[in-house]
Amino acid sequence: MNALLRSHADQIVREAIAAVQPDAAVRRALSGLDFPGRVLLVAAGKAAWRMAKAASDCLGERIEAGVVVTKYGHVMGPVANFSCFEAGHPVPDENSFKGTQAALDLVKGLTEQDTVLFLLSGGGSALFEKPLVNPLELQDITGQLLACGADIVEINTIRKRLSQVKGGRFAQLCAPARVEAVILSDIVGDPLDMIASGPACPDSATAADARRIAEKYRLRLSPQARALLDQETPKELHNVHTQINGSVRELCAAAAQTCEKLGYTPILLTDRLCCQAREAGSFLASILKSHGNDEKPLAFIAGGETVVKLTGKGLGGRNQELALAAAAGISGMQNAAVFSVGSDGTDGPTDAAGGYVDGDTCGELSAQGVSIDQVLQENDAYHALQKTGGLIVTGPTGTNVNDAAVALLR
Repeated sequence: MNALLRSHADQIVREAIAAVQPDAAVRRALSGLDFPGRVLLVAAGKAAWRMAKAASDCLGERIEAGVVVTKYGHVMGPVANFSCFEAGHPVPDENSFKGTQAALDLVKGLTEQDTVLFLLSGGGSALFEKPLVNPLELQDITGQLLACGADIVEINTIRKRLSQVKGGRFAQLCAPARVEAVILSDIVGDPLDMIASGPACPDSATAADARRIAEKYRLRLSPQARALLDQETPKELHNVHTQINGSVRELCAAAAQTCEKLGYTPILLTDRLCCQAREAGSFLASILKSHGNDEKPLAFIAGGETVVKLTGKGLGGRNQELALAAAAGISGMQNAAVFSVGSDGTDGPTDAAGGYVDGDTCGELSAQGVSIDQVLQENDAYHALQKTGGLIVTGPTGTNVNDAAVALLR
């Protein structure tokens, strides 16, 4: 392993994630807002606890009560008089339903003078859920969508129609109270109705879109679920004001700033990466090979969210798979590295945020009898990267604004 490139990768990851913490975003959003009546807080998503803590620090006792629903391991202590729930992700579980029901109980009986401060971040689709179908079927449908390689927009188009709170329905339940939504975006292009499946946003997708997706992936659905796909979601909401205060663009900009500080010339390839993880890794490796003889240090940055099509039963995540897919392409290059991380600190069902490879990785694995092609076929990038010290582990970060992949050429 190239120690210099690995140290640079770790520093870029650390500083980029620090720059997109939600605390400042929430403070910016709340500055200058007027709350004439009661203020109740609902926070959902992987960054929910940190966002709720920031709101509590800003408004103090002005917030009458709150409900926070976040991922397991993401509650970092009590917050004021808020009820905090940890729940399942990426597949909702019983605690997702309990936390969401507590939020629905909180917003009952409000008036036009009241405000629901709704703090939303990535992961909310699983964490903030009250299903209209049997929970076991909802979990099965979610699992089918994740396994077939559907992108996040397709997944959320289906989930919205099977939920009491998605697709603008939560805002409807808050009415006539005002909903002040502060959002950290985890979806490429920041489509409001798709972030956490848009609980407080009119739905742009139609029933026809949902039926098309179900047919495309041959989803196994009960008659009840199929009937729900035909029901339209709210297309207008008049009680909501929304602010997006964090996105992958900021993550990429922060990564570029650190790259420049380390002596690289940063080049933003895209902040809308959306393809198979293996294809993205191979593409980044190809870029490094094209510039292999350049004399100045370069850093190619791509932000967004790739997908993994499951073909095996191994352990890993999209960022680990992206990195490993680049390893063969840069094999033998002593001045090249590729790494990719999820800004939330978790990548797939693992304790890693992502993965790192350089010109030595392929040879190290080959010496241990490991075939990268076979590993990718088994979706077992975690164990392969573990063998080379290529796992990037940050722990829960408290934010969630997509992923960033960086290709370094020193």
